Amino acid sequence: MHQPTHPRPHPTHPRHVRGAMLIEVLVAILIFSIGVLALVGLQAQMTHAQSSAKSRADATYLANELIGVMWSDTTNLGSYDTCDGYARCSEWQAKVANSLPKGTGTIDVVNAATGEVTITVRWTSPSDGDHQYVTTTFIRAAG
Repeated sequence: MHQPTHPRPHPTHPRHVRGAMLIEVLVAILIFSIGVLALVGLQAQMTHAQSSAKSRADATYLANELIGVMWSDTTNLGSYDTCDGYARCSEWQAKVANSLPKGTGTIDVVNAATGEVTITVRWTSPSDGDHQYVTTTFIRAAG
């Protein structure tokens, strides 16, 4: 038996169209690369924002911690104004220096009679520069 031979089909596409698949692959790799770079940038921004938020939260916590210490030590309220040699104040300032980048804390007893106190916590972030948190409160002895 003899089978009929069919002519081979010739490609209908010109020769330069066969390289289109390679170009499509290169474009897909380019789009994927841009997406990956965007995700890396987003991760960097998130890390920066998280670090900045932590510093602000730490500054707030440290100021409120000192207010609690001062409430328990109202008889020595005037000693916090200069912090010279007063252990509780010096310990707090050391804690600020250890907790925040280039952190410093100052206490201003505006009026010991009324108990008005202003606490300022300053720090310098390597990427954001100088920051400060200031709070004012009244600490009065019971009675």
